Amino acid sequence: MVITLKTNRKIVNSRRNNILLEVQTHNEVFVNSLSEKLNVSPLTIRRDLQILEEEGFVERFYGGARSKENKNLNNNIDRKSKIIDSIAQFASKYVEDNDTIFINSSKTVYKMIPYITSKNVTIITNNGHVLSLEQKPNISIFLTGGELNEIKKSLTGEFALGILNKVSATKCFLGCSGITKNGITTVIPQEVSINERMLERCVGKVYILADDSKIGREYSFLSGSLDKVHSLITNACVSQEIIEIQKKGVKVIQINI
Repeated sequence: MVITLKTNRKIVNSRRNNILLEVQTHNEVFVNSLSEKLNVSPLTIRRDLQILEEEGFVERFYGGARSKENKNLNNNIDRKSKIIDSIAQFASKYVEDNDTIFINSSKTVYKMIPYITSKNVTIITNNGHVLSLEQKPNISIFLTGGELNEIKKSLTGEFALGILNKVSATKCFLGCSGITKNGITTVIPQEVSINERMLERCVGKVYILADDSKIGREYSFLSGSLDKVHSLITNACVSQEIIEIQKKGVKVIQINI
C-alpha cells in the first residue's frame, strides 16, 4: 500500500481533530491515554500537542494538555457545565407543541431534551447519547443510525444522510465547535455533511447554541453559513465578533448566568 503525502496529511489532520475533540470533551488529556486510544506512539502525540499549542488550541503540561482557557481546571469545568446547562434550558423554551426538531451531536443541544415540556415533540438526531436518556411521554426520539464515532457518540456517513433526506423539521438546534461571521465550524469533518443536511431540511427557524468559548473560534471544517441561521443563543457579552455576526442577520439572544 502506497501512502501519498495527501493521504498522510489527511491522517494527521484526522488524528489532531480527534485530540481536539478529546480536549473539548474531557478538558484535560494525557499523552499515554491518547497514544493507546489513537494507536500511535507517545512521541507522535507529543508532537501533535506541540502543534496544537502553537496554534492556540491547547496548553501543554507534563504528560498531557488542557484546553487553552482552562487555567484553573476545576473552576472552569464547573463554570462551563453551568453555562451549557443554562443555554440548553433557555433554548428548550423555543420548542413548541407538535414540533419536529433536528438536534445534532453537540453536548449543549443534547442537554435541551430533559427541559422540553411541550407536547407531542419529535426529535430527529445523530446524537448517540440519547440512548441513555429516560423516556419522556411528550417526546419521541428517532436516531439516524450511521457510522459511530466512539469518542463523541455521533452517527455520521451515508446511512445517516439517507435518513435525513427523507424527513424535514420545523426547527433546528445545532451546537458547534466555533462560530464567527464566516459561519459555524466543527473539528470533525464527518459531521459537516450532517449539519449541512439538517440546515437544508429544516423548514423553520435555526438556532445555534454556543457558549462564550465558541464565539470567534474558527476550526478547519465549515458546516454552515450564517444566512441559514435565525438566532444565536449564548452567554457571551457584546463584542466585535458578536456585532459582526449580527450584521449577517442573526438575532443574538444573550442569557445572563
